[in-house]
Amino acid sequence: MKKNILFALGLSTSLFAATCNYTVDSSSLQWTAFKTPAKVGVKGTFDNVKLDFKISDSKEALLKSSSINIVTANVNSNNQGRDAKLVNSFFMVQGIRTIKAKVIKVDKTSADIEIAMNNIKKIITMNLITTKNTIKLQGEIDLADFKMLPSLNAITKACYELHQGKTWQDVALEFNITTSCK
Repeated sequence: MKKNILFALGLSTSLFAATCNYTVDSSSLQWTAFKTPAKVGVKGTFDNVKLDFKISDSKEALLKSSSINIVTANVNSNNQGRDAKLVNSFFMVQGIRTIKAKVIKVDKTSADIEIAMNNIKKIITMNLITTKNTIKLQGEIDLADFKMLPSLNAITKACYELHQGKTWQDVALEFNITTSCK
């Protein structure tokens, strides 16, 4: 009888230890655009990013429940002059006020993200790296996929000398989520 009680106690303890509801403590989105023939990276973020998610029993389920809404008027590259040019000579050229994204599919090493920009939706596969308390998604978009070449041409023209006549159409994205188990 004593063995059965100890076994039951041990089993219930291990079940409780495995129970976890993941939630998001913080998140960040970083983009890297490229300029000059040498492909010099310029990093930035957006100050107005809203992440929606559901508390979930796994990191995969947490990701699958996630969506993001980005307001493009709040671009932040740590350079106010550059930020104004990005808003006025890139995003507003085609009237891009928001970018939306949601996670469609998750596996061990990648996630498919549906990105909506310029009235076009594309699914982008991003690398997925998880640790105990973090989720990192890394990938890139091609502005041509979103018919953003008029905006690309406008920012190239506005920054012609600084960019040495070259602004690249690929943009690297990195999304970091810090999670906790409640």
